[in-house]
Amino acid sequence: MSSRAFSLSFAVLLALLFLAGCGNNTLNPFCGSARPAPLIGSLVPSTLTFAQVQQGVLVTVNGSNFVAASEVVINGKVLSANVVTDKKLTVKLTTGEIAGPEAVNVTVRTPSGNSENLGCTSGGTSSALVLTVN
Repeated sequence: MSSRAFSLSFAVLLALLFLAGCGNNTLNPFCGSARPAPLIGSLVPSTLTFAQVQQGVLVTVNGSNFVAASEVVINGKVLSANVVTDKKLTVKLTTGEIAGPEAVNVTVRTPSGNSENLGCTSGGTSSALVLTVN
């Protein structure tokens, strides 16, 4: 086999591996840095008084797959979070996020970074939990 034919065969093989891996991180060798989708399981506390919110209250989100770029979303508003571990993050809530007593939807969002450009599934938004503010 000539070196040109070998180069072409090698290029075709790499292209096939890359295309086979699009959307499937296990087959795409460029997906090693893809961020996992976050999962949330509980909020601590899960019920607050509005007086606590007025003073500024720290809420802990327990779950998994949290990374430094993970953010908390409160009723659609993105807040920076303190990622304590890959299973725990905290966020301070004030009247800037919660205007009064209400049921608040809480999710965690992890941006995809640049791995999506490589055909990798990366990041995402968790399901929602409800934080009750009385």
